[in-house]
Amino acid sequence: MSDTARKHLIFALDVDSFEEAEGWVKQLHDKVGMFKVGKQLFTRCGPEIVHMIRAEGGEVFLDLKYHDIPNTVAMAGVEACRLGARMFNVHALGGLEMMQTTVAAANEWCGQNNVPRPILLAVTILTSSTEETLRQVGIDRPVTEMVPRLAALAKQAGFDGVVASPKEVGLIRAACGPDFLIVTPGVRPSFAAANDQKRVMTPADAIAAGASYLVIGRPISAAADPVAAADAILAEIAGALPR
Repeated sequence: MSDTARKHLIFALDVDSFEEAEGWVKQLHDKVGMFKVGKQLFTRCGPEIVHMIRAEGGEVFLDLKYHDIPNTVAMAGVEACRLGARMFNVHALGGLEMMQTTVAAANEWCGQNNVPRPILLAVTILTSSTEETLRQVGIDRPVTEMVPRLAALAKQAGFDGVVASPKEVGLIRAACGPDFLIVTPGVRPSFAAANDQKRVMTPADAIAAGASYLVIGRPISAAADPVAAADAILAEIAGALPR
C-alpha cells in the first residue's frame, strides 16, 4: 500500500489504558500516518502516552481541543510542542485573539528550539452537533454558516487548518482555499456503522471532496481483522487521491 495513502490516515486511540494503546500502536504504526490521543487517554496516561507512540515510530495528533483564555491556551500549546506532538487543536469558538496568541507562542518556542512547529488545527463545529444542539447553546446560525465562518477565522489567525465534518469540506475549501488543511472525523467506510457521529461520509468520498486527513477509529478497532480493515481503508483512500 502506498505511503502516500498512509499519510492521510489518522487512527483514533479511543481506549482507556496504556497497555491497550500500546498494542494498537505496535499493530498499526506502519498502517497509519498518525495516532490521535484524546481527552480520555491523555487524562488517564498523561504525557507518557505521547512518549510511547513516538518511541514506537508513530506521530501524534494531540486532540485536547484547548478552549480557554488566550495565555492559558498558548502555554498549553507550547507544552504540546515540547511533547513532540505532530498536530494539536483548539476550539475556534475561543476566538481570534486566543488562536493568534497560540500561533505566536508555538512559533516562538519552536524557533528557539529549532524544531518543526506542529500542525495547528481549530475545531469548528463538533461532528456530533446538529442545528438543534447549536440552538440549545444560543447559536442560531446553521452549521453550514458556522463552519466556514470559524474556518476563515482560524486561517486569519494563522492556523494551518481545521477539524470539521466531511460534509462541510466543500464549504471550507470555498472559504479558505486549496492549501488549508481539513482533518475529518465522521468518516465511515461502507462496512462500518455510523455510531454516534451525525454527519458522516466514506473515506473515498471525503478524500475526493478535498479532505486532507481522515480520523478513523472504530471501523478499524472493532473489525474482526483490524489490519485488513486498515488496508481496505488505505486502498479506498489511494483510489480517491488525485493521479
